[in-house]
Amino acid sequence: MKHSASSYIKLSLASALVLVSCCLCSWRLMKIQVVESETYSQTKTSTQTYSQTIQATRGEIVDSSGKPIIENKVGYSLIIEPDTFPEDNTEGNQVLLSLTKILDENQVTYTTSLPISETQPYAFTEDEDAVAKLKKTLNMNVYATAENCMDQIQKEYEIDDNYTPEQQRLLAGIRYEMQLRGFSLSNRFTLAEDVPLDTVTEIKERGVTLPGVDIVEEAIRSVAQGDVVPHEIGTVGPIYAEEYDELKSKGYDLDDVVGKSGIEKAMEDTLCGSDGIKEIKVENGQVVSSEITTPMEAGSTVQLTVNSDFQRELQGILSDFITNFDSLRDEKTKDLKTVQCGAIVVLDAKNGGVLGMVTNPTYDLSDYKTNYEEILNEENKPLFNRATYGLYRPGSTFKTITAVAGLNEGIVNGGTTYYCGHVYHFKDHNYNCTGSHGDISITRALQVSCNIYFYKLSEELTIDRISDYATRFGLGQKTGLETGDAAGHLSNQETFKELGADWTVGQVLQSAIGQGEWAVTPLQMANVACTIANDGTRYVPHLVDSIWDYNHNTCLEKVQPEVAEQITPLNDSVFQLVENGMIAASRNNFPSKYSLSDFGFDVAIKTGTPQNSSRVQDSFFIGYAPANDPEIAFAGVIEGGEYSKYMIRSIIQAYQKTVKNENVTVDTIAATTTTTDSAQNSTQTTTTVTTAN
Repeated sequence: MKHSASSYIKLSLASALVLVSCCLCSWRLMKIQVVESETYSQTKTSTQTYSQTIQATRGEIVDSSGKPIIENKVGYSLIIEPDTFPEDNTEGNQVLLSLTKILDENQVTYTTSLPISETQPYAFTEDEDAVAKLKKTLNMNVYATAENCMDQIQKEYEIDDNYTPEQQRLLAGIRYEMQLRGFSLSNRFTLAEDVPLDTVTEIKERGVTLPGVDIVEEAIRSVAQGDVVPHEIGTVGPIYAEEYDELKSKGYDLDDVVGKSGIEKAMEDTLCGSDGIKEIKVENGQVVSSEITTPMEAGSTVQLTVNSDFQRELQGILSDFITNFDSLRDEKTKDLKTVQCGAIVVLDAKNGGVLGMVTNPTYDLSDYKTNYEEILNEENKPLFNRATYGLYRPGSTFKTITAVAGLNEGIVNGGTTYYCGHVYHFKDHNYNCTGSHGDISITRALQVSCNIYFYKLSEELTIDRISDYATRFGLGQKTGLETGDAAGHLSNQETFKELGADWTVGQVLQSAIGQGEWAVTPLQMANVACTIANDGTRYVPHLVDSIWDYNHNTCLEKVQPEVAEQITPLNDSVFQLVENGMIAASRNNFPSKYSLSDFGFDVAIKTGTPQNSSRVQDSFFIGYAPANDPEIAFAGVIEGGEYSKYMIRSIIQAYQKTVKNENVTVDTIAATTTTTDSAQNSTQTTTTVTTAN
């Protein structure tokens, strides 16, 4: 009986629980259907909002007349999407090999920056900075070899011996580039830009076998004039992982490009523009709205002071002179080695703007990406800009600074003479002059480049005042050019100490005529000429003329000349006397085809032939024209050569033709079997003193 009662109670409880549950469910169902029907329907709809970056179009770079140097065009870029690219290294390697095969067959270029030779035995390239970055990225010690670095990359990405050596090097280069650019789920990787349409079609057709590979249409940086100041224009490139921490605070994404050098880097904030934002709303897998919440703002266009036609003429003048230098050889120059290198700088004398700046050898910016290794390793280093980073002794061109110092300190005036008897005895040493000039004043001393005049003047000036004026003329310091330049150094006790050399009192004399341990750039010396032309006002040389809207319709900002130094003259004759000497130097016995006497205006110049231990000598010139109302100031150097001043006539003609649009023919050095008269040359070409013990 107890058992039956217990079973009945359990059955009753179970029935009651079922009944209660049914009631609760019925009540809940009624609430959902009637009371919470709206809320319920909302929870059943899946809504997501995505933000998409609209990459800003980069501003263009144009020359002084508005001709594009760097522009943009719409093109196709080949990218690798991180969310669909195989995580398995072996699969990923196969995708990369298949992809590069298509690119190679279609002659589409793509670049990587692995600083290791293409073939075994592996060796580092000459780019020391890139090698240091490689070792840091791979967490290798400073003593790691190229083989060590290759082994590390191959191990990390499973690039084993199943691949040929060529495939191993190819994969290592791409994998390293992907690592440098921070390839991850938040950052895609661009392998190639400006991909031709037929190649795009082939890649699209093979999309199933190339997971993670995609083609996007975007604005692509294009070189319109690759031969116009390529060193100063610079390049853009991807943001590398180590740069991102600094750049992300400025609004950059990892897949943006950024200026790496030159104007592209110096004017980055102006050129980059502002990215836009598009918000995309998706409901139940369907796009229901797409709205630009933040408009994209294109970068501004940068207009340079450089005239591209003038620049091209200057490059031709320099190249022709070097190519045909042998036609100028005579007894004086017959033992000089082959001439290959030089530079010319021309400034706007009114404000210090760079009208043209050339170096030889040079390169075309269009070839930089595709032939970088070849250009890097070419003889005489075409990537090296001798106009802004080449360091030379100024030789007798420096006498203009010594002359200004002597006049401005009141040590000499226009009537002061020193006696030149060809040999000057000082502190138990004999110092020679190029001639025997007798009693000579400062203007005549500049004309004939009398060493002894400036030796005697330097004794009274002392090295401290010579150094002070050199500094005020801008030597021993960077000029302030937007793209950067070398500071060089002065020739004084401090420099000798830094170089570990002994300073002697005789070095004062040598420094006064531009020997000693001066190290100056052609840009600095062009600015010296510009400062004399402006009676002591030294401007900061600049490449940027103005900032415009992207379409180059509205000028947003005009760059104003910046005064770096004002050398206040003691009296009106200080710079006039120096100019008179420079005008007289331009009337020396030039061969008629290089004469500076028939322009209808005076030209002010000073030449120099500084000694150089590795090349015997260099040939330097500075000057400005017209002398009475200067429009251009210039400087030039030929390494290991002579007669560089013969280019001055062509430089002035090129300016008249291209900048002033005058009907002028530019005369350049042309190959000829006729040699110049050595007697004439010797009377007006400066040679530096030799010291006799």
